[in-house]
Amino acid sequence: MPITGATRVFIVIGDPVVQVRAPEIYNHLFQRHGVDAVLVPMQVSAAHLAGFVRQTLHAHNVGGIWATIPHKPALLPLMARLDPVAQVAGAVNMVRRAADGELEGALFDGLGFVHGLDHFGLAVAARRVLVVGAGGGGRAVAAAIAQRGPACLAIYNRSAARAADLVQRLKPLLGDAVVLAEHSDGAGYHLVVNCTSQGLKAGDALPLDVASLDADAAVVDIIMSRTPTPLLQACAARGIKAYPGFEMLVQQVPLVLDFVGLPELALTLKHDLSELRGLLMLR
Repeated sequence: MPITGATRVFIVIGDPVVQVRAPEIYNHLFQRHGVDAVLVPMQVSAAHLAGFVRQTLHAHNVGGIWATIPHKPALLPLMARLDPVAQVAGAVNMVRRAADGELEGALFDGLGFVHGLDHFGLAVAARRVLVVGAGGGGRAVAAAIAQRGPACLAIYNRSAARAADLVQRLKPLLGDAVVLAEHSDGAGYHLVVNCTSQGLKAGDALPLDVASLDADAAVVDIIMSRTPTPLLQACAARGIKAYPGFEMLVQQVPLVLDFVGLPELALTLKHDLSELRGLLMLR
């Protein structure tokens, strides 16, 4: 990719950043669609996060900052404005400087997830949903689901205190419809979402008891793996509808591009996401 003084620069920050896939995805899209832009990974420590973000976004050719582990929650106090999902979840994965000079933050992980549910044909409104895991992924997913009016949203986490904190965050949106689950038993739920890391490593225990699921339930595992996770395999063995996590990433790409001021590319990809699905599955 030729980089000149006119190239628009985007940055993804984390500590570490060797694991991030955003540069290979977005730089492929920029090159493929003739957009003069580049996404560069930068390892930024927590101690330097606030200064880096504030100062870097003063550069006129820097269009926005992606954030990954561990910076998503730490960015929250730096923002003058937040989207509703970021506000509820208490985390940010995208930052831009607005026309008035203020920093704006958004969280697209959860929005990508619920758009993925639309793609799979899975309804949330007036349904019973169990979210297993209340870490960063769980907070984003639960906050986005809460916007869609589930009949019940139950949160389970091995550390009950973390799950209880998320329930309290969701109370203003859902009232008594959000509850703390005492276990990861999926019986009685229409949709069960694994937001834990269980399944990333060989030998991991299943995050929930697949035998407890109702026959007409659906499961989504947000772990992004080219091969089916143990949870997806166990669901397939029982004939339970189950879906992998790739769509969560696919669906948020057009939303992110629109947020950072590339609406034409966002619209092109929104009309045909097959290129993104192929890119994610093959790499």
